[in-house]
Amino acid sequence: MQQTKSIKSVAKEAKMRLKNRFWEDYKKEVESSVKAATEEGFAKSGVESYFKKLVVKSVRGTSEEDERFYGRVKAMLDEEGARPCNALDRLMDKAIFEKLNYEERERYLFCLAKRYGDALIRYEGERGIEKVLGR
Repeated sequence: MQQTKSIKSVAKEAKMRLKNRFWEDYKKEVESSVKAATEEGFAKSGVESYFKKLVVKSVRGTSEEDERFYGRVKAMLDEEGARPCNALDRLMDKAIFEKLNYEERERYLFCLAKRYGDALIRYEGERGIEKVLGR
């Protein structure tokens, strides 16, 4: 029963996207942005990839925790202007970290480093395109 309800809600969301002209607006935005980016000398494929990632994130949704983490990374990078040397120290939850034993601390740091690396890749991709598009 739960699976049917989930499929039903996904179908309802898809129908609303069609009703609200989501895909037509998306296509127009991509076309205008590709035109602006190619005039600036930026690759068409980079802009299309950027918008594809945006729409996938919009349709699938992302967890609030991941978005909060990315927001913290983005704010830190915007503030510093470069990659800070103490980024993991600034991003970690020290109260949780202090309670962990040695192996758990290592695991926590490795997971945090991976999340930070993924956020850096996302940040650099978005900032490059957004600067060209004037956002």
